Amino acid sequence: MALPPVPDRFSEENSAYAVRGLGQPDIDAGVAAIRNVLATLPARPGVYRMVDARGDVLYVGKAKALKNRVSNYVQITRLPKRLQRMVAQTRSMTIVTTNSEAEALLLEAQLIKRYRPPYNVLLRDDKSFPFILVRHDHPFPRIQKHRGARKAKGRYFGPYASGGAVNRTLNAMQKLFLLRSCTDSFFANRSRPCLLYQIKRCSAPCVERIDAAGYAELVADAEDFLSGKATGVQAKLADAMQRAAENMDFELAAVFRDRLKALTFIQTAQAINGEGLEDADIFALAAHGGAMCIQAFFVRGGQNCGSHSIFPVHTSEVSEDEVLSAFLLQFYEDVPPPRQILTDRLLEECELIAEALCVKAGHKVRIDTPKRGPRTKLIEQARRNAAEALERRQAESTTQGKLLRSLADLFDLGESPERIEIYDNSHIQGSHALGAMVVAGPEGFRKNAYRKFNIKNPETAPGDDFAMMREMFQRRFGALLKEEAGSDSPGEVPPSAPDADDHRTDWPDLVLIDGGKGQLNAARQILADLGVEDVPLVGVAKGPHHGRDGREVFHLPDGREISLPVNDPVLFYVQRLRDEAHRFAIGAHRQKRSKAITVSSLDEVPGIGPARKKALLMHFGTAKAVREARLDDLQRAPGVSKAVAQTVYDYFHG
Repeated sequence: MALPPVPDRFSEENSAYAVRGLGQPDIDAGVAAIRNVLATLPARPGVYRMVDARGDVLYVGKAKALKNRVSNYVQITRLPKRLQRMVAQTRSMTIVTTNSEAEALLLEAQLIKRYRPPYNVLLRDDKSFPFILVRHDHPFPRIQKHRGARKAKGRYFGPYASGGAVNRTLNAMQKLFLLRSCTDSFFANRSRPCLLYQIKRCSAPCVERIDAAGYAELVADAEDFLSGKATGVQAKLADAMQRAAENMDFELAAVFRDRLKALTFIQTAQAINGEGLEDADIFALAAHGGAMCIQAFFVRGGQNCGSHSIFPVHTSEVSEDEVLSAFLLQFYEDVPPPRQILTDRLLEECELIAEALCVKAGHKVRIDTPKRGPRTKLIEQARRNAAEALERRQAESTTQGKLLRSLADLFDLGESPERIEIYDNSHIQGSHALGAMVVAGPEGFRKNAYRKFNIKNPETAPGDDFAMMREMFQRRFGALLKEEAGSDSPGEVPPSAPDADDHRTDWPDLVLIDGGKGQLNAARQILADLGVEDVPLVGVAKGPHHGRDGREVFHLPDGREISLPVNDPVLFYVQRLRDEAHRFAIGAHRQKRSKAITVSSLDEVPGIGPARKKALLMHFGTAKAVREARLDDLQRAPGVSKAVAQTVYDYFHG
């Protein structure tokens, strides 16, 4: 069954006050804070949050009986070292009661994803997985890749392990089912078929090269195929090809032949040796050297949707079973659970997790651990992939650690940097100016910490790179200083804990600037004006031959210039960092420029929202036609009242 609305399902009860005191770890103060809350706790299911002196969430836990579970934290000698450290930092708790332990489990996963506490097992790679969406909000449904919230009306197929897997499938399905992939506005304004029709990737419903019934049949075939009913689709295409050949229509027979080839390609690429599997996810965990990897295989409609390696963090002193259990609840916070989940081990809370996922999915979910039969081969394959992925990850980490140590030696940092920030900007003769910050660390690029800076200062002259850098640094480091100043008052707890995904509160150990001595001196002066003097700065500039020979010159604040041999691994690493900043800045600039291109003159008309704008464009075709329309023509547009028509007419002709 579906969950009731959040306010009805969860109720805040006894949101404990913050214990005033210093933010330094103090186990006695932590125990006192927990005892204060414990005195009023009910013996009911719920979720508790451990909060430090700043108001940051340290840990989120669930309990069948809150009073019994929380009382364990005051028995310090029985706690592992990890939890003793957590109690020493705890200064308050927040309690939320639920109707059942299963609901507490779901809420726990939800809060862990929101706050990302340092003492919970976390999915480092908690990206949203892509789906294939067949939209049903148009007479001629569109097929597309989709990420994020599933709000659009239509059928969703997936998840797929990567965007590349979706793109390959969509490419083959365009050849196979000829469904449109264009936007509704592009569709509405076509007067002749586009290139996709010419290369046999679309049936051109926009210009009635196929009728509604014929297109609906293609949509039904596509949905059947994605649902695992490929055999029927294959037989249908083979029969159509045979009939076309018998009628001597060899051109049409060739079309069906090509579509059969596309079908065979998808089936071959998605083949998986799992008898009887329709919708299922397979998970296996590998552990070595204090690190863990969970390998996930996705099967939907009997077809392989790819595999993905996930490396959870905060797993020290946590059992493998506990890590996998925590992973499952967090993983299915965004991904709809399938009817069957296969794991490589029997989990202690298997039945409770299955119950919670049933509540979330609205259908029965089984968690099985195969011991014999063909499904054990899938588990072994997942386990082997997990071990190999972990081995590769650890080898890369070792190499990354050596690079960071070498980087620290090169720039006299003292120790290996944990957070490197690289800054770049992008514009075309000053238009659509945008700055970008890329973040890297021991684990590689931290893409969830990237940040774009829209250049807003009207005093910034077009194309003035120094002024753009000043604005970026003032906003970035000004926010850091403000955050630091707000946490200086001992014992004060902010009204709400910041999201741990917001890395603005992390100071960099090294800042790389794309530029030479001038940019470096400008950046140093900007930081000095802000009162920041302990952030290492390095300028990365092209060599004497403008980088054509692969050389770079590193400019240091003390005036030194360092060049490395062209085959030096540290040089390659810095170039990778700089190139990633280029890529991100240019991509963000292109998005901004594309968005500006789509801005319509209708956006400036008062009282015209997205729905009316769409109605006018769908009726007239272009914004220019709307501007030139007569009043009576505007009044005839569907969804446009006389008053709105008068407003639009007066705006353009007043």
